[in-house]
Amino acid sequence: MVLVALTGGCTSSGAGADGQNGTKVKPAAQSVAKPAPPVSAVLTPSNGAKGVLTSTDIAPKVTNGTIQSVALVANGKPVSGTMTADGTAWRPGAQLAYGTTYTATATAADADGKTSAFTTSFTTMDKPASIVGADLYFADGDTVGVGMPLIVEFSRSIPAQFHAEVERRLSVTTTPAVAGSWSWQGNDAIHYRPEKYWTPGTKISLRVGIGGVPMGPNRYGKRDRVATVTVGPSVYSRVDNASKTMKVYKDGKLLRTMPVSLGKRSTPTSSGIMVVMERRPQMWMDSSTYGVAVTAKGGYRTKVFSAVRYTWGGEFTHGAPWSVGDQGRRNVSHGCVNLSPANAAWFLDLSKRGDVIEIVGTGAPVKPGDGWTDWNVSWAKWKAGSALA
Repeated sequence: MVLVALTGGCTSSGAGADGQNGTKVKPAAQSVAKPAPPVSAVLTPSNGAKGVLTSTDIAPKVTNGTIQSVALVANGKPVSGTMTADGTAWRPGAQLAYGTTYTATATAADADGKTSAFTTSFTTMDKPASIVGADLYFADGDTVGVGMPLIVEFSRSIPAQFHAEVERRLSVTTTPAVAGSWSWQGNDAIHYRPEKYWTPGTKISLRVGIGGVPMGPNRYGKRDRVATVTVGPSVYSRVDNASKTMKVYKDGKLLRTMPVSLGKRSTPTSSGIMVVMERRPQMWMDSSTYGVAVTAKGGYRTKVFSAVRYTWGGEFTHGAPWSVGDQGRRNVSHGCVNLSPANAAWFLDLSKRGDVIEIVGTGAPVKPGDGWTDWNVSWAKWKAGSALA
């Protein structure tokens, strides 16, 4: 603070400008603002660091200022990226290259808006000998059903102590925005879904940014995976054992009611909320795939048409001309939903991966994980399956 003395131009023995009855009034002090304290920053990775993970973020720790931008360059070429949602780090848009030197420049501003630049250079790790890949169940540009979970399956089991760091590298962006959660399905897969079914028309962008991420002792993620999909019209089917019917709705409108024959007492059809996993115009169904020899009592090997899968255990909707007389009346199948050939072909054409099939009243609840059974889990329990609860 600087005090500046002011001198009056005249005085008076009576009341005057300085005060009443000639009393002098001390002039008010004027202040001059101090300059803002200098901004400083420490960048991670540190300057000269070697063996840096190719999944690294640029993390500027700023004092007396705020970060304005981050730029990353390798071999004279800029690397794209964005700030993380919490604003604490800048994340490259793709996995960094192995054995490459990068230079990062962070610009920060002090309280007066004056900017300063801070730089760090580092070299990434060599390509590791042991890597872990990741597979998705849809391709970029696909259209999926309202029940489609985002599924990431890893090529090797991920120890639990690595779950949180792996999950931090999974990014989901939706338009319009909708809240959701990841939930681990054992150690080799993780699924994502919202609390309720997706809204038709939603665009979903997924980035599995695991390239170079530690995923076990001396094991690292192989590469990033990205995909953007669109949620198509809502197709929901309800199979009711009591009425032996399958009602199919599109965007809430009933399209067709079809008679069905479900699994007989010894091989009941699973009940619960399932999701269309794949579509096959034709396929062989073989009892030996679940331990019953084709030549044994109850064994079979039959070619079927218009098959829509909803469990890993081998349950499908499909055409069954041999049971048309039983459809709508009694259950005779080995666990599948039998339809007439015409109805099965119609349903195959309508279906897409991620459509919802709900089956009720069979007395045989679907086993967790026998297909994409995510919607049978309460929202609270689902969120508890995240390593970042």
